[in-house]
Amino acid sequence: MSRSHITRFTIEFGDCDPAQIVFYPNYFRWMDAAALHFFRAAGVPNWHQREIDDGLIGAPLVDAQARFIAPATYGDDIEVETRIAEWRQKSFVMQHSIRRGNVALVEGREIRVFARRHPDDPSRIQAIAAPPDIRACCE
Repeated sequence: MSRSHITRFTIEFGDCDPAQIVFYPNYFRWMDAAALHFFRAAGVPNWHQREIDDGLIGAPLVDAQARFIAPATYGDDIEVETRIAEWRQKSFVMQHSIRRGNVALVEGREIRVFARRHPDDPSRIQAIAAPPDIRACCE
């Protein structure tokens, strides 16, 4: 089984809509934060340091999906369990399971790429294969 990491959040009043349930974009915000926490927990250096060292500027998002299973409200403590479900040639799939205790709230999926500045035009980015050291940390 691949590495997983759990990031915990407490839902605040401002995270909710007028019906007092979590406003759905917040789940995407928490998944994005959990992805960064996953890499840090795996021992991957900060993206700014990687850019200086080998030109890698990060792992930008290229697709995101979510299946909403149950509602949550302010005051709830939730956890986002994150893992890399699939490695592709120049992209990878991150799977996020968001729970409140044993209750599944959201199943999320992100497709990301590792990127560097394009060698011919530094204002653009270029997807690259997963650096072997990062992949080893994440498996």
